[in-house]
Amino acid sequence: MTGLQQPVEIIRDRWGVNHIYAKNEHDLFFAQGYSAAQDRLFQLEIWRRQATGTVAELLGPQETKRDIGTRLFRFRGDINKELLHYHPHGPQIVGAFVEGINAYITEILKTPEKLPFEFRVLNTKPAFWTPEVVISRHQGLLGNVRDELNYGRLVKLIGPEKLRELQWFHPASKPSEPDLTLHVNGEELFQPILGIYEAFRLPLKFNGKLAKAYEDEASRSNKSVDDWFETEKQFVGSNNWIISGSKSASGYPMLANDPHRSQSTPSLRYWVHLNAPGWNVVGAGEPTLPGISIGHNDYGAWGLTIFETDNEDLYVYDTNPANPNQYRYKGKGASYSWENMKTLFETIPMKDGKSVRAELKYTRHGPVVFEDIQHHKAYAIRAGWLETGCAPYLASLRMNQSKNWTEFRQACTYSRVPGENMIWSDRTGTIGWQAVGLAPIRKNFTGLVPVPGDGRFEWDGYLPILQLPNKLNPPEGYVATANNNLTSIDFPHRDAVGWTWASPSRAHRIEEVLSDGKRKTLVDFMALQADYLSIPARTLVPLVKNLSSPIDRTAQALEYLRRWDYKLDPNSIAASIYVAWEGQLKLAIYQQKVPEIAQPYLTSFPSKRVIDALLTPTATRNSLLLLCMDRAVAELTERLGSDMTKWVYGQTKNKHITITHPLSNLVDNAMRKKINLGPAVRGGYAETVNATSANLNQTHGASFRILVDTEDWDKTLGINTPGQSGNPDSPHYGDLFPIWAENKYFPVYFSKEKVKSVAEETTVLKP
Repeated sequence: MTGLQQPVEIIRDRWGVNHIYAKNEHDLFFAQGYSAAQDRLFQLEIWRRQATGTVAELLGPQETKRDIGTRLFRFRGDINKELLHYHPHGPQIVGAFVEGINAYITEILKTPEKLPFEFRVLNTKPAFWTPEVVISRHQGLLGNVRDELNYGRLVKLIGPEKLRELQWFHPASKPSEPDLTLHVNGEELFQPILGIYEAFRLPLKFNGKLAKAYEDEASRSNKSVDDWFETEKQFVGSNNWIISGSKSASGYPMLANDPHRSQSTPSLRYWVHLNAPGWNVVGAGEPTLPGISIGHNDYGAWGLTIFETDNEDLYVYDTNPANPNQYRYKGKGASYSWENMKTLFETIPMKDGKSVRAELKYTRHGPVVFEDIQHHKAYAIRAGWLETGCAPYLASLRMNQSKNWTEFRQACTYSRVPGENMIWSDRTGTIGWQAVGLAPIRKNFTGLVPVPGDGRFEWDGYLPILQLPNKLNPPEGYVATANNNLTSIDFPHRDAVGWTWASPSRAHRIEEVLSDGKRKTLVDFMALQADYLSIPARTLVPLVKNLSSPIDRTAQALEYLRRWDYKLDPNSIAASIYVAWEGQLKLAIYQQKVPEIAQPYLTSFPSKRVIDALLTPTATRNSLLLLCMDRAVAELTERLGSDMTKWVYGQTKNKHITITHPLSNLVDNAMRKKINLGPAVRGGYAETVNATSANLNQTHGASFRILVDTEDWDKTLGINTPGQSGNPDSPHYGDLFPIWAENKYFPVYFSKEKVKSVAEETTVLKP
């Protein structure tokens, strides 16, 4: 193979994980890129097109807006400085990784008939990568600019007090927090301001029938766009926890992590073991990135969950009536001056061969996403993630070589996007937590509503990462994070931390189990990652303990709930009844509390607000509880039939998972059977530790999991659904799906003798 310096040995184990043994750093990352391309070529090609703004060339003019958005939000800084941020050898590591991807592409193009089926269906071929593709931010978990626009609209419609009452902004030390004063014209916010931004953030659809969905991303009637963003916001979560040796059966610290993202084929994550002088690390990252974002090395293990830092703001400018390319910005003293927008032009290739010329405009704050000629206004997004060092997860390269907590924390200072709860546990007995992320300091505004871009509302730099919340060897002997708020009301840097967090139910359940006084083993950790106990159920079901209904079937349903253990187990009938009832309660409280005028802009209601409303005894509460149970029984009867004994929770008409390949509608039935997975029955829902989303067909949750006991790295357990390969012709395309569906794991071996004992094939790449 051209490009290698010395031979590399790749041992693929029986679960499809590549264990790469190289003699130098360059060859290690070359081989990582090569094997990722071998397993995930179509996924890599789609990433490349999204990163370079060349999707319309593949799928047609309906993707023009996406490509404009990608180019508008492209990182345009110094690429060498950017790569050096992630690792002192960043340019060399990313360069080698890209060389490896390109080496595989060169090889496969000699026999194009062997390309994965997607290339044939779309009549395309993979193209070469550059380092710019690796550092693209298009798929990052970024900020809150959509929420910001909607909060601005809601303040205009219902006022700040009502919005604070409906949304759960916290931690807040007084009722008037956070400040939601609107300093811009609220009436003008109801335009399709974020169409370009949304277009480049959305996942690709390959079905011609859905192509129309992109033509009007920002239209309120376009539910597919809004639904996707809402679903992502609600269910992209994660759990992680660490315990000290005083709480483990082995006497050594232990770690668990299960990031929650979209369920898809192939998976977002990709397991790999990297071994070369200075490197010995196993775990998973995204196949498009060198290194490993969650895993362990010889010294310690680490994991991540999302932590709320807000690095996006929507700025509104007055533009010059005589020249719309100028906007008002303060000059010296109180006088204002006109500033020129910076303008770039790019040519976007089209599938039909005609290219489109795009005009890209920028203010001092960032890309202009919308111009309102009638009112002489322009809207731009200040996106902190466009700065150097904000490619998601790439700073993991520094973490991969950390030998202790001090080095790990130092590596954390380079991790800017997304905001994360990083946890660490090591063999010396240390456990630690450090929140990371790009955290703009806003001295005189909250970043929750759009603000004028005239210079009155500026960021005051970024909070140094080490000043974000952290803990070292806490006295309770554990740290658990689940996207919930872990920031105290008196946190000294409140102006640099976000205001909206996940419901604390998952975190509370994890804490409850970790502090039950029993020493934990990996078996206990497996049970906790698969835990189906619903804390909201345990809170709400006692409210109907003494209620009776004159309707026989409602009375029967109530009886099921009274005898229930609050676990959303696939075999439970009570679980079906509870989930339908909770859904009806949420809908009823939402309709009661959220004014109709506000509903298009506040589509999800925090479960805390629902539970608070139901825990308050009122004259009508009991009748509402029973009315919602009547509705739940009617809903279940319609979906599952009249025989209540057949209402088990996990079934294809109820809680299940079917994973549909994005190209499913473009192939014949035989191919569809091969590329789609499921159905498999599921338990749980959005607020159980085993988070399986609020949809009956699970759309999100933990596709990847890892469990580590630092006593012995060969004890590590992992999973990745549906498989390591994205190619349906590979035995590793869907082999992990049935294991995952039963909440099981495979062993992740680290010592070479153990790796060899489960080897499926060994490949040697020679220069």
